[in-house]
Amino acid sequence: MIYIGVTGWGDHDLYPAGMASRDKLKEYAAHFPTVEVDASFYAVQPARNVEKWVKDTPAGFRFVVKAYQGMTGHQRGEIPFSSKEEMFQAFKQSLIPFVDSGKLAMVLFQFPPWFDCRKEHVAYLRYCREKMENYPIALEFRNQSWFSAGFREQTLRFMEVEGWIHSICDEPQAGEGSIPVVLQATHKEKTLVRMHGRNTAAWMKPNGKNWREVRYLYKYSQEELEEWKARIQQLQQESKDIFVLFNNNSGGDAAGNAKDLIQLLNIKYEGLAARQLDLF
Repeated sequence: MIYIGVTGWGDHDLYPAGMASRDKLKEYAAHFPTVEVDASFYAVQPARNVEKWVKDTPAGFRFVVKAYQGMTGHQRGEIPFSSKEEMFQAFKQSLIPFVDSGKLAMVLFQFPPWFDCRKEHVAYLRYCREKMENYPIALEFRNQSWFSAGFREQTLRFMEVEGWIHSICDEPQAGEGSIPVVLQATHKEKTLVRMHGRNTAAWMKPNGKNWREVRYLYKYSQEELEEWKARIQQLQQESKDIFVLFNNNSGGDAAGNAKDLIQLLNIKYEGLAARQLDLF
């Protein structure tokens, strides 16, 4: 199956005017069958939050949960846990409602641009795999060294052997801190595709306080989505389920592009939530 959605559910042009934030996931689930949970990156989520998200979505809905920033080296300042062991354990505990409901698609480990291909970083990936036990985990790099000519095949083989789901990226090609599109599944059950846009000018240039707001400012053209239609169909030959998440939402384009791709692929999702507007 092809699951198409966006990253987060709070800031998209999907909702009736005045809709409370607490009700937005219910409405979001009337449009898409999957979402990326970004809140889990900034803090390990309390059970009450996850239980509400699970309750607010239909049975067939799937969550891609972003790994906590302390687990991927993004943390600035002290980590609010006494040890890495405690940190990983707390994060896994937060996943229990997702798992019990059957709604956990995967946990996404996205590593920062400085996380390059070297021995100690490979060792840390093995550590993460061990600590995450049997949870489905996806791996996304932001340093192109992993897919350089000398390491590409070794990287893909490592991911396959260690049981990592490949997070394939469409993103600006802006030097060392970006990766190319590598169309190869490493997991027979699942593959993740994340659409970051192609705003090359803003990708690696923090030239202002609004840099992070414009980094994902991009709208995919029909031609670019047609290209990805063919790529997704190719990946279907290698992996049972394909998850496609649009992250190009600085200008509010993610939801629209996601719907465009659903239409291009002629997908008719069944079992979505009832739209709130349909209730009146």
